[in-house]
Amino acid sequence: MLTGMARLLVVKTTAGADAPERCSQAFTVASTAASAGVPVSFWLTGESAWFALPGRAEQFELPHAAPLPDLLGLLLEAGTVTLCTQCAARRSIGPDAVLPGIRIAGAAVFVEEIMGEGAQAVVY
Repeated sequence: MLTGMARLLVVKTTAGADAPERCSQAFTVASTAASAGVPVSFWLTGESAWFALPGRAEQFELPHAAPLPDLLGLLLEAGTVTLCTQCAARRSIGPDAVLPGIRIAGAAVFVEEIMGEGAQAVVY
């Protein structure tokens, strides 16, 4: 479908269990793009920051939605997953606490990604 596209898709989710449909949409769009071969950078911000911790995605439930642990696993395997620096700090989440493969970075990295040639950013 989209195989061969070099354009980076940057998806930022600000929603977690507080807005489950919006959260699930972000994970679904990002993982669908990654499955299709699109380069994806997925950002966990706000309440979605909790999903950077082991076991948290498993606690998420939304009827008729793909399981969040599966989507997160796909993104970790096929894309880049970033936890917002400030969001992590506000929740006392340190680099040793996050799932393997998740990086912690801030606004400068986000701006660099979204301003890259051909990048497309979507915020949920």
